[in-house]
Amino acid sequence: MIVRIMGEGQVTLSESHLPELNALDDELLKELESGDEAGFRRTLGALLEAVRRLGGPVPDESLDPSDLILPSPEATLDEVRAMLRDDGLIPG
Repeated sequence: MIVRIMGEGQVTLSESHLPELNALDDELLKELESGDEAGFRRTLGALLEAVRRLGGPVPDESLDPSDLILPSPEATLDEVRAMLRDDGLIPG
């Protein structure tokens, strides 16, 4: 699968990593719902770091669409709330 981190680019990621990413996504959703800014920052950073660590870069010249789009590290609570669907950032 191809994951885009807004403002950074795309990475390829094996679907075998979805359970780890879903756990972080679930935590992030709880923090969004409670308005926990510090927890949100920590978990968003952990989610993005996991995608970077587990994935490999997609060449800039690639025109493949992204399967998932994640917010930039600077995204606000309100911006991420606007991105969410019923499934969260990582569809389960």
